[in-house]
Amino acid sequence: MKKLILLSLALLLSAGLAACGSESDTASGDSKKLVMGTSADYKPFEYVDTANSDEFIGYDIDLANMLADKLGYEIEIKDMEFSGLITALKTGQVDFVLSAMTPTPERKKNVDFSDVYYTAKNMIITKKDSGISTEKDLDGKTVGVQLGSIQQDEAESMASSIDLKVETRDRIPELIQDLQNGRFDVIIIENTVADGYLNKNKELQGTTMDVNEEEAGSAIAFPKDSELTEEFNAALKELEESGELDKLAEKWFNGAGE
Repeated sequence: MKKLILLSLALLLSAGLAACGSESDTASGDSKKLVMGTSADYKPFEYVDTANSDEFIGYDIDLANMLADKLGYEIEIKDMEFSGLITALKTGQVDFVLSAMTPTPERKKNVDFSDVYYTAKNMIITKKDSGISTEKDLDGKTVGVQLGSIQQDEAESMASSIDLKVETRDRIPELIQDLQNGRFDVIIIENTVADGYLNKNKELQGTTMDVNEEEAGSAIAFPKDSELTEEFNAALKELEESGELDKLAEKWFNGAGE
């Protein structure tokens, strides 16, 4: 009889714990805390403030905090390689991804996206003495891009009509370094990100590429059928209508945030 009572208590305890666990489907286990995945190597969108506090700062970081404040969430930031962000989202390691990610058709097969919150263009970065200024000049060249990025897709697409070699790196600073030391003839990164490196490295030059703006926007990624998508879209709309998104862009893209 004692064993039966103990067994019953154990079953009740297990059921209670399971119920507690089901109250929240967030990566942190706390219904008011969300884990945000990002790749903090993408200044001015997301990067580490090594000069001051080693905190994550940037356009996307500010945007995440603004959205969290509006919706009543606490944000925990998890830094990882850009190429692993979608997997982290699908496996429940993070609740959402805010990392200047473009909602490509391929990515939409695996995750849901918010409305686009920012649109940028790609830029070809080379050394000033390279003789490269257009896409046609890439024939026979080695092109560096970030692994898992739309720039990788762009370079591989060009490789179908131009004789070029595409190589990938996990982080943007690695691309810049390998361009400077001659491992790459050219790299392709987003123009807003490229501006910061061009300002600091006068031996480099950049050429903006033509792009379909509908394919170049940045959006927030969520697990499939997540209720957060609708919540964040509503908050994004409020920030846009109030002019807060314009103020944020002014802060980070016109030099004030550097």
